[in-house]
Amino acid sequence: MKRSGSTDLPLHYGHVPPWLAQRMAKLGLAITESILAEYGKAEVIRRMSNPFWFQSLGAVMGMDWHSSGITTSVMGALKKSINPLSKELGIYICGGKGKYSRETPAELLNIADKTGLNGMELVRASKLSAKVDNTAIQDGFQLYLHSFILSSDGDWAVVQQGMSNFSSTARRYHWHSENLKSFVEEPHAGICGVNQGQILNLTANEASKTRTSMLSLTDEAPAKMITEIQKLVMPAHHDVRGKDVDLKRLGSILWLAQEKKPTDFEELLMLEGMGPRTLQSMALVSEVIYGTPSRFSDPARYSFANGGKDGHPFPVPVNVYDETLTTLQKAVEMAKIGNSDKLQAIKSLHEIARNAEHDFTPNMDFDKVIEKERTDSWKYGGRTVFGKEEAPRNKQLKLF
Repeated sequence: MKRSGSTDLPLHYGHVPPWLAQRMAKLGLAITESILAEYGKAEVIRRMSNPFWFQSLGAVMGMDWHSSGITTSVMGALKKSINPLSKELGIYICGGKGKYSRETPAELLNIADKTGLNGMELVRASKLSAKVDNTAIQDGFQLYLHSFILSSDGDWAVVQQGMSNFSSTARRYHWHSENLKSFVEEPHAGICGVNQGQILNLTANEASKTRTSMLSLTDEAPAKMITEIQKLVMPAHHDVRGKDVDLKRLGSILWLAQEKKPTDFEELLMLEGMGPRTLQSMALVSEVIYGTPSRFSDPARYSFANGGKDGHPFPVPVNVYDETLTTLQKAVEMAKIGNSDKLQAIKSLHEIARNAEHDFTPNMDFDKVIEKERTDSWKYGGRTVFGKEEAPRNKQLKLF
């Protein structure tokens, strides 16, 4: 167990409107099921412990790309959609914001009774990760959210967030069970990426040494426990700027969506009929599902899939969101009965865009990209917390 990373975020208040919250829950479930189908349960846990991937997930789901609300909203959406299917999926989400965080121990013990996992060890991990971030290290952030994500194999991640009224910022902390022995061995500080080592099963007889080292946690110095491999600091500005994204990567996505049609690629025939704007959204969703850790260094880029509820970088294109969601849901359901063609087609979107980057030179005007999205927003059912978008009077803008 170790803290796998942290994220500093501007502190934002407000709520997620029901029309977006419902879609976030459905898209979060579809993305989780896709990862499970391709990589398995350990990868879901591993990704949740990655601060860059988590931020990208929230952005692609239509949340504010950099605000503190992304943590509460994403975890709430996932808990709502995943837990009713936990027995089937093998993934459980406990805790939450405020009073729900205090229910984590009881939830873990209940899951342990059903799965045969060691509930007391899980409760101990939950309490100690919170204790370190809230008490052992006095960094000015008071925890108000604690989520514990657990697999039926015993792998787990913790996502928790603290608030600093003094600086008006929030700090999200990620923990991962995969490197449990880091409490008794030197942690691999400075290694960037996802660990590919042995997966932990807390119930296995072979894990006795791991359990022993876990119980010795309180004897370790906090400095050893909080060694991080990844730290993400989000800027204070609310709008998305060119410096916040990798323009080469974003440009290849726009090229795929706007300059090419699905019929141009044999791999995309299963997605024929999907419009260019939905193709853009689906390509970014595809990367969240299939992308490697290095792809998530610029989480703001994923806000170009489904915008943001506050209108940054542009309003949520509800019609595009729904078409993307329906396509992914159908692909997941077909894969469950042995037909994975559509999931493979969705995977190929990410691969084509990634391959195009090698020879791609971005020549777009970033501000015009956003302006065009806002101009066309009404066509796609654009919507924010302030209401629905209306057709503008100004002319369409050309990107390239």
